[in-house]
Amino acid sequence: MSWRIVVTAQAMVRSGQAALSRLRESGHELIFPVQTAVLSGAELRTLLPGIDAVIAGTERYDAPLLNDPGLSQLKLISRWGVGYDSIDVPAATTAGVIIAYTPGLLNETVADYAFSLLCALARRIHTGHQELSLGRWIPSWGHNIHGKTLGLLGCGRIGLAMARRASGFGMRLLAHDPRPSDEARQAGVHFVSLDQLLRESDFISVHAALTPETRGLIGEPELRRMKPSAYLINTARGALLDEAALGMVLREGVIAGAALDAFQKEPLSADHALLGAPNLLLTPHQASFTRETGAMVSDAAGQAVLETAAGRRPRWVVEEAVFRSPALRTPIHTHTG
Repeated sequence: MSWRIVVTAQAMVRSGQAALSRLRESGHELIFPVQTAVLSGAELRTLLPGIDAVIAGTERYDAPLLNDPGLSQLKLISRWGVGYDSIDVPAATTAGVIIAYTPGLLNETVADYAFSLLCALARRIHTGHQELSLGRWIPSWGHNIHGKTLGLLGCGRIGLAMARRASGFGMRLLAHDPRPSDEARQAGVHFVSLDQLLRESDFISVHAALTPETRGLIGEPELRRMKPSAYLINTARGALLDEAALGMVLREGVIAGAALDAFQKEPLSADHALLGAPNLLLTPHQASFTRETGAMVSDAAGQAVLETAAGRRPRWVVEEAVFRSPALRTPIHTHTG
C-alpha cells in the first residue's frame, strides 16, 4: 500500500537521504513542507489532510489536532529522536494513531556533546575563540574538571553515558533521579536528594525527561542553591529550566556559567532574555547531530513507517495499548513472522 508521508523533521532531510530513498523505492510519496520554524497547529491542520504518516520533528500534536475529523487518515507519527513530550500520547492512543520513536540511539552522541560543553565551558574555550576572533589576545581563566563533582539531574541512559565519561576525569558522581538504577550505582554514581546535588556539585548536567512534574524543575531557588563556582549544562529539554531566572543569576554572578543546547521555544528569538547574559554558551539544539547517528536515527524513523505501512508493528512504540484500541487506524498483524 502506498502512503503519503510528510517529513517535518529537518534532521531527517539532512542526514537521512538513504532512508528517504528506501521509502520512495517502496512506493511511498514524500512531502517536504517549506518551514522556517517549528510548524504551528494551524499549519499542521492545513498540511496533514490526506496524509498517512509524519516523520516528525518537535512540532506539537495535541488532542484537538489528533481528533480533527479532517486528519482522520493520519495513522502514524514517527518521531525522529527519543523525546515525545510534544505529542499528547493518551490522545493519540485513544484516536488510534501509533507513535513510534527511536530510543537509545542518541545516548552516546548526546553524552559526547554534553561533556564537550562541560569542558568548553569550564576551560572558557568559547570566550578564548571570541577574543581571538576580535583580534584580542586575552586568555580566559576557567576551572579544573578533573577531581570535581558532577551532578546528574536525571540518570537514565544518557545520564549514565555521561557518568562513564566523567569517571575518566576522576570526577565524583552524584545523581538525582526518581528511579535510581543499580547499573548507575555500579558505575560509581551516588544517588542523593536534589538539595544535596545542588549544594555539592561543581557541574550540573541536566538529563531528565520533560513531564508535568519536571517542567520548571530548575528555577531561581534551585539556581541560588548552587555553588558560586558551579556550572549548569542542559542538553535535555528547555522547559526543564526557568530561562529568565538563569539570565538573572548569570548577570548577578550567582553561578559561574551555563551551557544550553535546548530552549523553551525554538528557534531562539533575536530579543531572547538569555542573549547577552555573561558566561553563557549557547548552541542550536545540535547535541544529537552527528552524521553517523543522524543516519542511524533516520533509518529507524523511516523503518517505522515501512513496517507500519506493511501491517507490522514498528520496533519502538511509545504506547503499546494503541494496538488494542478499537479506533486503530491501520491494520496490524499480530504475528510478524
